[in-house]
Amino acid sequence: MNYSIISSIFRTPKYWQEEKEAKKICLELLKVFELDGFANTLAKNLPYGKQRKLEIARALATSPKILLLDEPAAGMNPQETEELMETINFIRNKFDIAILLIEHDMKLVMGICERLVVIDYGRIIAKGTPEEIRVNKNVIKAYLGE
Repeated sequence: MNYSIISSIFRTPKYWQEEKEAKKICLELLKVFELDGFANTLAKNLPYGKQRKLEIARALATSPKILLLDEPAAGMNPQETEELMETINFIRNKFDIAILLIEHDMKLVMGICERLVVIDYGRIIAKGTPEEIRVNKNVIKAYLGE
């Protein structure tokens, strides 16, 4: 059995030390994402854009090697999407982490991605920089028509 499980069951000094360290990391992440003022607010009571930031902060608390974001701008208004772009750029720079983004908002995609892979009906039709994808004939045909 894992010592952490035993220490959490019996609330050993090691448990309290781990709890203190986890709380410190979480509060630091809240501050980084400008959510520290909401530390005692239930996530469901936050505005939608702040909920998304909180979801990303929670993921980063696990110290991942890669951050997977599946349509993070879904349901956001233009202001929230702009803030999300800034947040993603900030994460990439501050945490030195790879980010895999699945998104349909082309302004967001073209604004933050260094490399793109375009998929049409489950098939890769193009790979490249935003500039290369923007003028790619296969992408234009698939998404805009001929």
